[in-house]
Amino acid sequence: MPIQRARAQLTMTDVSKAYGDRTVLDQVSLTVRPGERAGIIGENGSGKSTLLRLMAGAEEPDAGDVTVHFPGGTGYLPQTLALDPHGTVQDAVDTAFAGLRLLERRIRESEAAMSDGEATESRLDAYGELLTEYEQRGGYQADARTDAALHGLGLGHVGRHRPLASLSGGEQSRLALACVLAAAPELLLLDEPTNHLDAAAVGWLEDHLRAHRGTVVAVTHDRAFLERATTVILEVDRDLRDVARYGDGWDGYRTAKAAARRRWAQDHQEWLTGLARTEELVGAAGQRLAGSAEDPREGWGKHRRSHEARLSGRVRAARARLEALRSAPVPAPPPPLRFTADLAVTGRGTSEDPPETGPCAELDSVVVHGRLYLPGLSVERGQRLLVTGPNGAGKTTLLRVLAGDLAPDAGTVRHRTAVGHLPQELPVAPTHRSLLTTFAAGRPGHADDHADQLLALGLFRPEDLAVPVAALSAGQQRRLALARLVTRPAGLIVLDEPTNHIALSLVEDLEAALDRYPGAVVAVSHDRGFRDRFRGERLELRADRPVAGRA
Repeated sequence: MPIQRARAQLTMTDVSKAYGDRTVLDQVSLTVRPGERAGIIGENGSGKSTLLRLMAGAEEPDAGDVTVHFPGGTGYLPQTLALDPHGTVQDAVDTAFAGLRLLERRIRESEAAMSDGEATESRLDAYGELLTEYEQRGGYQADARTDAALHGLGLGHVGRHRPLASLSGGEQSRLALACVLAAAPELLLLDEPTNHLDAAAVGWLEDHLRAHRGTVVAVTHDRAFLERATTVILEVDRDLRDVARYGDGWDGYRTAKAAARRRWAQDHQEWLTGLARTEELVGAAGQRLAGSAEDPREGWGKHRRSHEARLSGRVRAARARLEALRSAPVPAPPPPLRFTADLAVTGRGTSEDPPETGPCAELDSVVVHGRLYLPGLSVERGQRLLVTGPNGAGKTTLLRVLAGDLAPDAGTVRHRTAVGHLPQELPVAPTHRSLLTTFAAGRPGHADDHADQLLALGLFRPEDLAVPVAALSAGQQRRLALARLVTRPAGLIVLDEPTNHIALSLVEDLEAALDRYPGAVVAVSHDRGFRDRFRGERLELRADRPVAGRA
């Protein structure tokens, strides 16, 4: 499809956006040039998804201008999907190709009219224009692109007439991504496109985006994806409510960011030094002036008055300098939010909590029809187990059974300790209760009694506590789920894609907390860094069954 780059444009000028009294973006101006592949990063809740929604036209700014003009069209993948559960896979594909389907209908109507004897010159010209537009928009290759995207993202086995409600959350996410990519728009706006993708699918996506003859803007927390697929980084700063642009991709961003932080720290230290020196100067000059007035040896007359005037002038200048420094402080670089929790474990051998014996959990001849067949699995105390396999292999089903969230159709599941579960999916309809109230639900006392415990985790700031959960970003909702998990004692924790939606700065802190945890951990993750650093055994699933045992 030919791309008219000269006319393509994506700019934001003095854009501001707030939700209630919470300002997310404040007078943001930026440009993404045609052909660039921009990665949007930032802390959870900083406004990354908001920025993408503004670019997509899904939301309007409160102030400022957003200009997005791409003749080849725009494709938008939101972080939370709105697929019709009553539809089919083919319905989702047709929705993505709505523009092409409209063209096809107009072409058929034109052909029908001409077959009825209305083949006038004007109708022939109009018919030719429709065919030309259809060809330019890649209509003849649409089905081939769809098949390629479905296969590349691990959905080649899914029939077009399959109900969307029968797909897992991960399969629905991959289907939505496949539809956006298959439509081949000139501008791709993608919110967390690597979530739910296995290694093969991520590799296919990276290759596809690098070959894309257009512009890409993607929100992501995937470090490897940023390294391999982006040429520009846009960082959303939650404190400044602004967006900074860094060239030369992820490596350029890391280099520039480290240098900027060093400069900021140096400026802060220079301000502290200047403040201390000026305060000392003001104090010393004031003492000299007071001493001059009291010392009879200073004499009288013109000489003394001249001396006092000089001292007084120095004191006034020093005080003015001190006031200027105090009125324009240079703060220290803000410390990032840190995940500092030590996961609680049950069964530590106290009189109130006697030691338990035997495995944490045992599964015997477990069957979930069409999704999982597991002859047996024993999770020992303190064990680390990473469940691997391609999309659709049954990994999430196994974790749900292990956590007690899903009852198997056959077989037995036995637990000998409390189990904590972090599911892969966020709630479809999040509550409108506040963050603090939701965190405290089911705990004794008033919600305010638990504020210090929540803030001590380093996942949220005080101003976040009163925000309704429904108004939180997906990343902040994920942090809330983590906060509830790590503050409830458990001897076994089950983690399904634990790094999904989590800011890059928190991933290593989460991994460190897991390393310190003395209980058992069973995890599924498509995060390449998480898998590489995971120290423990592996259980591979393929086609709903274990194929390689544990390594």
